[in-house]
This record gives sequence, structure tokens and C-alpha cells, in this order.
Amino acid sequence: MFKIKFALEPFLALLLLSVVTDLSRLAFGGDFGKVFVSGAEVIKIGGKVHSENLFVVNRELSPDGFERSTVLAGLSSQNGTFPGPLITGTKGDRFQINVTDLLTDSTMARSTSIHWHGLFQKTTNYADGVSFVSQCPIVANHSFMYDFQVPDQAGTFWYHSHLSVQYCDGLRGPIVIYDPLDPHRFLYDVDDESTVITIADWYHDTSYELIAKRAGLTPDATLINGKGRYVGGPNIPLEVINVEYGKRYRFRVISMSCGVDHGFSIDGHDLTIIEVDGVNTQPLTVNHIQLYAAQRYSVVLHANQKPDVYRIRALATSGVGAQNFTNGVNSGILRYKNAAGNSDRGPTSSQQSHMVSLNENDLRPLECPGAPGKPYPGGADLVLNLTMGFGVAPGASAPSFFMNNVSYVSPKVPVLLQILSGAQSAQDLLPAGSVYTLPRNKVIEINLLGGSAIGGPHPFHLHGHAFDVVKTSSSSDYNFVDPVRRDVTLVNQNGQTTIRFLTDNPGPWFLHCHIDPHLEAGLAVVLAEDTRDTKSNDPVPAGWDTLCPIYDSLTPDQLP
Repeated sequence: MFKIKFALEPFLALLLLSVVTDLSRLAFGGDFGKVFVSGAEVIKIGGKVHSENLFVVNRELSPDGFERSTVLAGLSSQNGTFPGPLITGTKGDRFQINVTDLLTDSTMARSTSIHWHGLFQKTTNYADGVSFVSQCPIVANHSFMYDFQVPDQAGTFWYHSHLSVQYCDGLRGPIVIYDPLDPHRFLYDVDDESTVITIADWYHDTSYELIAKRAGLTPDATLINGKGRYVGGPNIPLEVINVEYGKRYRFRVISMSCGVDHGFSIDGHDLTIIEVDGVNTQPLTVNHIQLYAAQRYSVVLHANQKPDVYRIRALATSGVGAQNFTNGVNSGILRYKNAAGNSDRGPTSSQQSHMVSLNENDLRPLECPGAPGKPYPGGADLVLNLTMGFGVAPGASAPSFFMNNVSYVSPKVPVLLQILSGAQSAQDLLPAGSVYTLPRNKVIEINLLGGSAIGGPHPFHLHGHAFDVVKTSSSSDYNFVDPVRRDVTLVNQNGQTTIRFLTDNPGPWFLHCHIDPHLEAGLAVVLAEDTRDTKSNDPVPAGWDTLCPIYDSLTPDQLP
């Protein structure tokens, strides 16, 4: 009976969604303003406009007890938080987010841009927020309005700076897009701001100091919802997430890591995965997830254990991770209502005696499974082989990463501006050797070959799309029938990961390693999709046109 419930209820929900969508299109003549009638209830789906001001500021902050200057997002010019303010909306909504740069600390970047990670930005490539790919940066004491719609996506996303390694200094925050017709709705009781869990690595050095050291990333602390401890530091309060016995919670777990991955678990509790990177999945129950930079998972936790205090674990793979959970590092607290004692005491729970870890290869999409193209390797309209490498290029003084023997270096003119100015072929687009042009409405297969790229596994993210991982990093087999669909997947050194997607979104899109110092060192390419039609498909606002002249007018002492 339980298995039938899992199979039948999503089907009925999807059937209802289809009927409602068809009726709403007849009634309203489009996809927005849909209504769902259930008894006396009328739920409007989408169509709301969210107008927000987001201020980027410098602030002294001590989330782990060590005070340092940071780059943060806030809802006022006097405030900035870590993580940044939670942005929420409903499938079909429009967002108008005015970002104002008020940065003054010259030890870190003072310009900025914001990427809305995982949102496809169809017809609004200019709002994708990637410095020197889709825009010039916003400079200090200036603003830019990001205006975009989310017509057909729901799930767990986030936002972060996409200028150099700036988000390592703190500019990162969560986004949740709700779906009133979520096919998994029967699986959970609680899904609100209290069930968003952000995991982040934290450094006492600034991002530029980290790069100058040219060493591996060794975080000083792991922060859960902006709280954590460092080795030898003060016993500041850990994050406490409260639950009530018998209820089922949809926890939206977001890796906001600058680079380090974390082993996530909650003592004594199973985690049933229902969404990955904004894509609904068939329910899969585990009790441990290795969470890599920029990945997101919605997991259902049934609060059915003895009312007590349990440890939330997010073990970093380097730096503070070497101390395991001593004195509460890499930890948070799950506290039941009416648990004995108080949440300030350390949890007495222990790690799972039997670890059931997620294998990416076991994930299956809930809706429309199956990779585009023909069911065999190479069965796509266009196949790209991208081989990674690492070394010192001739004439260079420091090692870099490479993609097909080319290290990505940001161009002085954004790729989108180049395209709008008339450049259309890969040979005409800069940076030379790092831009690949793709035809429209074709199936693309990309073989990501790890080669000699050290420091992996490398979490690769593609902007503007979710993709089917037809060959994961953990398997030698291909799956064209129901492969996992997501927007961040792993590539191992000397290994191969293969993805497929359809070019249905004109514009230049970044494909890069989400370990931010690796991106800064060249591990990226730009996929310029349908350059011929980009100008008509992605009109830019007047404010966008002013970004480059203002940025180009900066004097050397105003940089970084």
C-alpha cells in the first residue's frame, strides 16, 4: 500500500496540474494568473510581482566568534546578514530586485554582480548576473535592477556574487520558489522559512588573501544558517532547528560553499530526497548526503524519534573538518519540542551506526524522465569533449586550470555585449578559445573529462539549463532512460561525466567549476547559444547599457 501511494499520488497530482493548466489557459489566455479550485478554496498560481531592494555592504561580522570584514547582502543600507535575506516567491512570479553597491573596503572587491543560481533566465540573459559574461559589474555607489520572471520553475535555489571570488567573503543567500501544486505535497507537513538550511564554509582570511596563499581551501569554520565554531574559538550558540514530534518537515538544504564539500546528516533520522537542484525526483531515502558546492536537496524528515536534542552534522572535507565534531564544530542542533534540558547543551546523540549515503546515480527525475537524443553515447546533434588540465602555461608565473588547453580569463567586454554588437561565431568572440557557439533547438552532449585537473571532485554548473547526467562520475554505465536531472554535477580527475540538454534558451551561458578559486584560475567556458537570435530573444534594459561605461571609467585605485 505504501509503495502504491508513492506511485499513484504524484500521478494524480500531475494529472490535476495538467487539467488546471489547460483550463486556466482557456480562462486567462496564458500561463499566468492560473487558479486552482478545491472546495471553497481558490489558490492563485503565480503572477505576483516582487519588488525588492538589496544592498551590498561591508560589515564587520563574527558568525563563528572571529570578527572580520565581510561583503554581505541586506534589505537596508545599514544592514547586511549572513546568509543574505531569504527571497521567496511562487512559480510564475516576476522579480524586480534593485541591487545597490555600497562597498568601501579596498581589501576586497568593491564592484559586484548577483547571479540567481539555478533560475533559467529565459529571455533575460542580461539578468543572469555573471560579470563579463552577461554584464559589466555594478560599481560602488551605483545600482542595477534585475528584472526577470520564473514562469515554469519551482524548488530550491540561491543567489551569490559572480565577480571573481567575492562570494567567498559572504555575499550569498537562499531563494525558494514554491509550487502550490507540488506533486510531493502529501509527503510533508511543514515547508517554510524555518526549514531552509544553508551550509557554508567560512574563512578568517579574505578571498584575495586565500588566492594569494595559492594553497588548498582550508576553512576555519562550517556555518549552518550562519552559525558555527572554529577550533579554539568561543562556544558561541549553534544553530537550533525546532521540530515537533509526529510532523514531517521539508528541509531545503543548500550548499553555499565557496569550495569545500560537506557530509550532511541528522543523527537518528532518515532523509527522503524529493528535489535536487530545483528538479522534483522520485523519493529516495538515505541518511547521509555528500553536499558539494552549489548543490541543493529537499529532504523530508519525519520527526518520529524520542523527543530530545540531536546533532545536525555538516563535516567539511578539509580545514575545520579535521577536528570532526569536537566542541561542536561542523555542527548544529535539531531540537524536539518538549525535549529535556535546553538547546544550549550539546546533543548527546551519536552518528548513524549504519550509514546509507546518497549515490547520485540512484536519483531519478519524477517528471518527464529520459535524456534528449538517441539512447547511446554520441547520439546527439552536437557532441563536445571538454578536457580539463592543470599546470603552468608558457610565460606564466603561477599554475592555472585549463579546458581544452585554454585557461578562461574574463574578457574586458561581456560576451553578451559582444553578441549584441554583431559578433556571432566562436572565432570572433572573446576570450579566445573559451567560447563555444551552439545552434538552437539541438541536443547537446558534453563529455566533461577530468584529465589532470587536481583538487576534485569538481562540481560543474551550467547556467540557463538543467541537464541530464547520462553518465555520472560514480558510474561507468550510461543511463538514457531516466538519468538524474540537475544543474550541478561532479567531474573527477581522470574521470568522465557526460551531460545532455536541449538548446532552447538563446544567450551566452557559463559552464564552470563551482569551487570558486578554481573558476578564478581558469576552469570555465562560455556556451554561446543561438547567437543569431540572441538580440531579439534577450532584449536588454537601458540600465544595462550604462553598466560598462561606468565600470570602464574606474581608476586603477578604485579596483579591485
